[in-house]
Amino acid sequence: MRIFSLEGKLAAALLLWSILTAACVALLIAWLDTPVIAATFAVLILCLPGLWLARRLARPVAALIRALSGSVTAFGDGDFSFSIRNTRRDEVGDLVDAHNELGRVLREQRQNLFQRELLLDTVVQNTPTALTLIEPGGHVVYANLAARALLNGGRAMNGSLIDTIVSEAPPQFAEALSAGADSLFSVELNHEEETFHLSQRTFKLQGRTHRMILLRRMTRELSRQEVATWKKVIRVVSHELNNSLAPIRSLSHSGRELARRGELQRLEQVFGTIEERAEHLGSFVQGYAHFAKLPTPRASSIEWAPFLAALGQHSQFTLAGLPPANPGWFDRAQIEQMLINLLKNARESGSDPDSIELAIGERGRELRIDVRDRGPGMSETVLSNALLPFYSTKRSGSGLGLALAREIAEAHDGRLQLANRAGGGLQVSLILPQGIRPN
Repeated sequence: MRIFSLEGKLAAALLLWSILTAACVALLIAWLDTPVIAATFAVLILCLPGLWLARRLARPVAALIRALSGSVTAFGDGDFSFSIRNTRRDEVGDLVDAHNELGRVLREQRQNLFQRELLLDTVVQNTPTALTLIEPGGHVVYANLAARALLNGGRAMNGSLIDTIVSEAPPQFAEALSAGADSLFSVELNHEEETFHLSQRTFKLQGRTHRMILLRRMTRELSRQEVATWKKVIRVVSHELNNSLAPIRSLSHSGRELARRGELQRLEQVFGTIEERAEHLGSFVQGYAHFAKLPTPRASSIEWAPFLAALGQHSQFTLAGLPPANPGWFDRAQIEQMLINLLKNARESGSDPDSIELAIGERGRELRIDVRDRGPGMSETVLSNALLPFYSTKRSGSGLGLALAREIAEAHDGRLQLANRAGGGLQVSLILPQGIRPN
């Protein structure tokens, strides 16, 4: 026990008070010669001094407790500037030191948090992406400089209704916003067409669902991608044309020489090779034309039994499980052609034909069709580029197969996913929405 601890001080005070009480009682007994009367007088004499001593001992502790209570209340209100002067060397003093240290740490943390918030706000305010945060009632609670410039003529948006702001914006923005999904749209600004990407996200903030709208200019990026795509198309087309025209030119010269020398029996082989290269070139051009002119899907109710029977006539596969009880809803010709190409890719992967599977299932309001094989799969690089137009790892590939499949999926408001399978092989998943259908 420390000498100057609170426990030590109380023990010393009680010991001193006990000694004084005993001495007082002894003196009164010796004077009055009656123990009962002496004890009564001792209690009466020592009562007031005892109360005074107890108050004297408790007053500093009570004052510190009141100060600590007020300081803790201030901490709860976010005011960490309070500190208490410490003049004690006991446990109460240790508590005061801990309190002051806590206040110092909280002040430093709040300062660091303020600096980080200031940095984040500076970055968000100066980003070219327009950002708007909307609370559940439809009022704007945050908008950066880009959002104000695009949607509200540079004026502050906080507290305004998003519907009012949207009504004053170009109608294309309102249409994209009402769609509730990520989208691209174009508007005319300053007599020039600008393309924007609209992204919408919801999240919980302080227990309430907020909506965040991100609006990004895409004109320059799309122009750069368009130029890069055209360059790639030109390279691919030039390469394919040269690969076909060079042998055709050489074979034509050889055929002319054979005809001049009268070696007509060899002309059939020459003309056969020319025809083969011409057919390859025609199918190559036709593939590009089909990719560029994909018609709008004409969805209809598709019964699975006849659809799978027709598909089995074109490609060999094993049906994994039973198809859904409900019919599908998609453009039969486009989805059938897509699956034929995907099954062809699975066969060309080197997979055992008996290992090629087709699985059809429903998950909520989505239809999922998986094409699986047991080939070598794809590397990470190939997976990240496989859906891009003109990307191919085959020597004679056009790079349009999977790109066309993705185009068909997106035209159905669906998506295409590629993933390597555990144990080897690839799974290509077509996911289509199966919403409300017309009668």
